[in-house]
Amino acid sequence: MIALHTAIHTVAHLFNVELLVDARVEAKNGTIQAVLTDLGDRENETYLNFVRSKVPNPIGGINVAFTFLAGLTGVVITLALILIITSSTKTIRRSYFEVFWYTHHLFVVFFIGLVIHGAGKIVRGQTFKSLDVHKPDICIHNFTEWGPTNPTCPTPQFAGNEPMTWLWVIAPMILYAFERMIRFYRSQQKVVITKVVNHPFKTYELQMKKKGFKMEVGQYIFVQCPKVSSLEWHPFTLTSAPEEDFFSIHIRIVGDWTEKLAEVCGCNKTEFQDAWTLPKMAVDGPFGTASEDVFSYEVAMLVGAGIGVTPFASVLKSVWYRYCSDSSTLRLKKIYFYWLCRDTHAFEWFADLLQSLETQMQDRNNADFLSYNIYLTGWDESQATAFTLHHDQEKDVITGLKQKTLYGRPNWENEFKTIGSTHQSSRVGVFLCGPENLAEDLSKQCIANSSADPRGVHFIFNKENF
Repeated sequence: MIALHTAIHTVAHLFNVELLVDARVEAKNGTIQAVLTDLGDRENETYLNFVRSKVPNPIGGINVAFTFLAGLTGVVITLALILIITSSTKTIRRSYFEVFWYTHHLFVVFFIGLVIHGAGKIVRGQTFKSLDVHKPDICIHNFTEWGPTNPTCPTPQFAGNEPMTWLWVIAPMILYAFERMIRFYRSQQKVVITKVVNHPFKTYELQMKKKGFKMEVGQYIFVQCPKVSSLEWHPFTLTSAPEEDFFSIHIRIVGDWTEKLAEVCGCNKTEFQDAWTLPKMAVDGPFGTASEDVFSYEVAMLVGAGIGVTPFASVLKSVWYRYCSDSSTLRLKKIYFYWLCRDTHAFEWFADLLQSLETQMQDRNNADFLSYNIYLTGWDESQATAFTLHHDQEKDVITGLKQKTLYGRPNWENEFKTIGSTHQSSRVGVFLCGPENLAEDLSKQCIANSSADPRGVHFIFNKENF
């Protein structure tokens, strides 16, 4: 909406300035247009048309854009907004996060320009004092007789309107400044890296501690490492559980910042690293997400696509801790976990967690508590054929799990119908961390497979942004 209204505002001004410049140059004598636009040319007169030079378009319009405060600030804030919007695309955010992060700080330029945009008072109107003696609805009919000696229609007086933008932006700016102070305070609190774990395929785990840090499942934090960059804050989903005495994040090396962080954390070293040699970290958060609601359902469907599986690492760990401490108080009785991934590389670090849960659930004679389905969506036919040759082995050749990895994509209609028939009177929470097209599919399935009977099964969709 901001972009749309900016475009409308800008286009309107282009036409407006063109008409005002043309009025100064081309207005015919003896017309109301000429009388109004020439006001201010004589002594003791105030102008209505802020264009005072008689330079024709396009030079006249360019002069307005770059010599008036309103024109100059308008150009600056429009360019700033264009850069902010174009750097907000998903491609830029994911592949060039630094561009997205730094460009968004142009909002400072945007708001400063916005506040002073009207300081030149080029939007003008007739003063109240002038309106008392010069009635526009009457004097419009004898505009040729306006003048200081005319008692009924003296020359109208105009003044610029006071800028009012600050009234609209001061409250958000105060809130933002307050939020920045809180972030600065939290960033100064000591964070200790207690452990750095290397995982396969350019993934590493940072286990950290911070005094007073409390989290819930599926939350995320902003992380800054001054040794890498004093300005950049990057969001990461927490992969630890609230029951653990540390909090952790998994980071995949996909850019300069993550690569430099891995280097300063000693991920390329084989010898043991003392904690005091590890870099200072700043952490802001945690911040809540939809995954916190998973424990309010009896049945939960967790769907992760690619790296979108990370919020569910925290969920599954916490489920295990709660189940071990007192399973009778745990409202959640069944989890259906789906992981969709294009290749096998992403399975490595997460498979260890699933193996541990699988073994522990079997030891407690409750292997049915967690049902999981892993789908390889990026394999071709030849890879799938080689994969099926090992399907009869006790454990999956890719993940090492007893549950076999599947090829292709899930048939969501069948999955929802199966779960709905199994839990005919339950509220099923559906949690997704994945792309928009998958979110749309699951949302439709939730609606289509929910019962009209209040006592029947109901699927409640929750979308996780990552």
